[in-house]
Amino acid sequence: MTPATSLFSPVEADLQVLADNLKQLVGNRHPILYAAAEHLFGAGGKRIRPAIVLLISRATMLEKDITPRHRRLAEITEMIHTASLVHDDVVDESEVRRGVPTVHSLFGNRIAVLAGDFLFAQSSWYLANLDSLEVVKLLSEVIMDLAAGEIQQGLNRFDSSISMDTYLQKSYYKTASLVANSAKAAGVISEVSSEIAEHLYGYGRHLGLAFQIVDDILDFTSSTDTLGKPAGSDLKSGNLTAPVLFALSEAPYLEVLIEREFAQEGDLEQAMQLIADSQGIQKARELAADHAKVSVEHIEVLPPSESRQALINMANYVLSRLY
Repeated sequence: MTPATSLFSPVEADLQVLADNLKQLVGNRHPILYAAAEHLFGAGGKRIRPAIVLLISRATMLEKDITPRHRRLAEITEMIHTASLVHDDVVDESEVRRGVPTVHSLFGNRIAVLAGDFLFAQSSWYLANLDSLEVVKLLSEVIMDLAAGEIQQGLNRFDSSISMDTYLQKSYYKTASLVANSAKAAGVISEVSSEIAEHLYGYGRHLGLAFQIVDDILDFTSSTDTLGKPAGSDLKSGNLTAPVLFALSEAPYLEVLIEREFAQEGDLEQAMQLIADSQGIQKARELAADHAKVSVEHIEVLPPSESRQALINMANYVLSRLY
């Protein structure tokens, strides 16, 4: 498997500048926020979202260098993503993320909620200063979608009757909206045609969905060490993902276990086994591969370049995480 970071070679220097800037942008107001920012932005995340923004910026500005507005958009994208993670960890009561203690486990829930709020507010302020109404609209929609996805996930806990469409819509809200809208926003700043901007959106949308489906598969197939959280934790919390929804059509007893919320001893283990014995994981793999393929078709409308190739390789990387 190719590490994600080696895909980013065309924007490696850009990402280093981004990492340095983020701590300054967020943390220079208050020591607690600085400590939280240092923790969040120093946690060695893959930086996939800002890397995509920077790669698209370079792939759409072939004759020129990217602008400070492109760079700021990449920073805003990572701020929004990080704010959503801080809030998600509070909602999910997660003690660790990527093997690192979460903000609320270090600083308490109040600080974590306020730190997340501050990051959203800070990102909105920097967004307004890009002086592009279209970009403001695109990224504001992301912030609404993140909240809508979290609410939808909460309302649908242990609901074995949810459809695949509902699952994909929630996955779009929680993961793909940020990738899709920030990809399009990078094109808007590069002043691409509206047709190309829609292709950039399509690339981000389908790549984001593939990424989320793969994450949901890994919840069943990876070890706690790899995931940075206990395997099967989504299922245990009642978050029913693609492998479960596909397995339900083959294993009706799975519905019984889910509806009683794994209340009896051995229920969760039995559910995990039913899913493992079904075609659920394989069908979810095929669904992720379909979305990755469509994302590549969208990005191939750009002229060939090192950055475009990195964006194509990104789709292959997302799938390679399964093997």
